[in-house]
Amino acid sequence: MRYQFLVGHNIAVGDQAACEDEPRWQEAAEQGLAAPFIDQLPEGYRTQLGRWFKGGQELSIGQWQKIALARAFMRKEADLLVLDEPTSAMDAVAEERIFEHIRGAAADQMAILISHRFSTVRMADHIIVLDRGRIIEQGDHASLMASDGQYARLFSLQARGYQ
Repeated sequence: MRYQFLVGHNIAVGDQAACEDEPRWQEAAEQGLAAPFIDQLPEGYRTQLGRWFKGGQELSIGQWQKIALARAFMRKEADLLVLDEPTSAMDAVAEERIFEHIRGAAADQMAILISHRFSTVRMADHIIVLDRGRIIEQGDHASLMASDGQYARLFSLQARGYQ
């Protein structure tokens, strides 16, 4: 979501009890890899986002995604982290960096990653393939490729575009 709030409050939506806890905003922004661009904004964490308000700053889609990731990391006690296409607007280098970072930052959580990018799901410990709302395959990347089912066909189809 693109909330038309101050940067810090936008991140704090992830844990409203910490709405004014600037050190928590900064820590979450570091985890979501948003801190470098936030530090470049005119008023940092106090910069108004969006164009609804005078002087509001618009972000790129990739920057909005990093704000959303930071928001997810605000909730420290969560056992489950759900990410739905979290890097769809990012380049390959940023995507790789973010997933490596998420893997470390969410080490004590279960992460559910929803993605149509096979390069993204390949690293998952357990992959579930859905078709029309039903589970049709599950396993890790190697076992799904070896079974030569729908996952293997779709993975190979996407991979052809890179060969």
